[in-house]
Amino acid sequence: MKSLAGKKPIPGTMVFEGRMAMKGYALNKMCFSFNKAENRDAFKADEDGYCTKYGLTDEQRDAVKKRNVLALLNLGGNIYYLAKLTGMFGLNMQDIGAQQAGISLEEFKAKLLAAGETKNG
Repeated sequence: MKSLAGKKPIPGTMVFEGRMAMKGYALNKMCFSFNKAENRDAFKADEDGYCTKYGLTDEQRDAVKKRNVLALLNLGGNIYYLAKLTGMFGLNMQDIGAQQAGISLEEFKAKLLAAGETKNG
């Protein structure tokens, strides 16, 4: 990945720019629809049908089914829009952080605690 404004990117992160926005347009539009309770209910009643209604790709629909937030980010999802969807899955930011780090939730929590102890110790 090229650097932005002369800065090196953080390993394991992705830049959400125009290309990614276009790639994830349908996914992000669907997630924005979850601002309305009736749309959240419609999604819960028929997830695949709701994803199809918004024109998600097969890869995006598969990532939704698997609750794979990291894949959704790589498929153009914007974390701010995905927050509604992940909340409906019962996932919080620590769950997402664990997915991004490729470790279990328990391991991720332990790393956070260890980092806090090092900083405060």
